[in-house]
Amino acid sequence: MSNTLSWPAGYRINPRVAGPDAETVAAFREMPVAAIGDSMSRNVGTIGLRQYHQRLDTVLCGPAVTVRVRPGDNLMIHKALMMVEPGDVLVIDGGGDVSQALVGGLMRTTCLAKKLGGLVIDGAVRDLCEWAEDGMPIFAKGHTHRGPSKDGPGEVNVPVSCAGMVVLPGDLIVGDADGVIAVPAADAASVLAKTRAHLLKEAKIRETNRTGTADPERFDAVLREKGLPI
Repeated sequence: MSNTLSWPAGYRINPRVAGPDAETVAAFREMPVAAIGDSMSRNVGTIGLRQYHQRLDTVLCGPAVTVRVRPGDNLMIHKALMMVEPGDVLVIDGGGDVSQALVGGLMRTTCLAKKLGGLVIDGAVRDLCEWAEDGMPIFAKGHTHRGPSKDGPGEVNVPVSCAGMVVLPGDLIVGDADGVIAVPAADAASVLAKTRAHLLKEAKIRETNRTGTADPERFDAVLREKGLPI
């Protein structure tokens, strides 16, 4: 839909943004979120979300389809689910409200049918036993039995803020047991290279830790710079 259309206040539906290519997405699926975060300055990613799928080794990875909703209302989430392609990740800015669930078990059925890559929600979920099952990674701020309204307003494929993380449509979203991070689509190749280099560096440190051959100067030098007499 064209941005030249006249939208009522609080409503907008933009086209899906493709995001990184399939090869890049597959490569990031093998990268730990902590290592990606380390390569991106250690100060980006969601804060205060928890996983509601049961398996700790589950990985969420795919391009973002973003949704901004009025707290407790999921009308535009339903619309976004009509637009997604297999592997997409819904990133939902629900304003951090947990008084009403934005998604539940019935919507999970739709997510599975659409082969969605997962959901990241700054808001609440319900029907926890269903979300705990394998097949649909989901991170959310909280949960409640109270269901949503379907009145709007809301926006699809606009810049959003989700649990302290800025996400643009098409950004690559990666989530694992440690948390969720967004990699700007334009930076995906460089972040991937930096993450791989960081993992090689960590592998060397891990080996010296394992063998007891770590260089004490690694930290002693830092302490001396702070004036410690060592």
